Amino acid sequence: MPSRSAPLYELEGMSTRDEESGYASASSSDESIPDVFFTKPHLTFLNRQLQNLEPPDILRWCITTLPSLYQTTAFGLTGLATLDMLSKLKIPRPQVVDLVFLDTLHHFSETLSLVGRVRKQYPLANVHVYKPNGVDTAEEFAQKYGEKLWETNDQLYDWVAKVEPAQRAYRELQVNAVLTGRRRSQGGKRGDMDVIEVDEAGLIKVNPLANWTFKQAQDYIKANNVPYNELLDRGYHSIGDWHSTQPIKDGEDERAGRWKGQQKTECGIHNRGRSMRSFYENKN
Repeated sequence: MPSRSAPLYELEGMSTRDEESGYASASSSDESIPDVFFTKPHLTFLNRQLQNLEPPDILRWCITTLPSLYQTTAFGLTGLATLDMLSKLKIPRPQVVDLVFLDTLHHFSETLSLVGRVRKQYPLANVHVYKPNGVDTAEEFAQKYGEKLWETNDQLYDWVAKVEPAQRAYRELQVNAVLTGRRRSQGGKRGDMDVIEVDEAGLIKVNPLANWTFKQAQDYIKANNVPYNELLDRGYHSIGDWHSTQPIKDGEDERAGRWKGQQKTECGIHNRGRSMRSFYENKN
């Protein structure tokens, strides 16, 4: 059976240019646009081709090929480099690629400040912010789900703070494909990932900087005057929530500061989506 993307929905106002380009933005549409199907041999073929392309060329392919394309980001180095590259692509397209940012309500203040600076430097980049369902502050989160949920039940925390908001964003925005900031050099389960993947829910995920190292991303950011998180200058390389992120020491893996001392390496957004849903439903 072919892998398929999440279903496209009926959209309005798609122009002739949209049809000719093969790209439909989140706000442009036509009910004649087909779902995107990738068989396993097709995915293998695409990865062989994309593997040898530079990130801007991968992004160009994505924009002209994948309908309802968004960028998911926590404004790490790779995501910022991707955003800057997208802003400089000289190709016709209906609109820039919108961003999806999951505000867990437990980000560092430096991260939230960065969001404002990014919006100022890239005014055409629309940032869709999604929070845990039914709460707007860390205090409300604690009242609804309990104090320090990340310590008492980390799986439940991941579900309510990250996975469910991501799934809600994909559903409400009718997301068909996403650009991620994952790189193989980050290690763990990311070490052998492909440039393009289809997850268990049918969502197409493209990792345009999969081949880059942390230093390559950092060098790009500095060379192009891209705003970045101030915590990077204090020894943080992979930045998530304040309660589960620490600076790393020389020689440590890039993501060693995430969930320090635990077996955990991922929060569930890029794996275990359906199994986490089952876990949550069984708890309620």
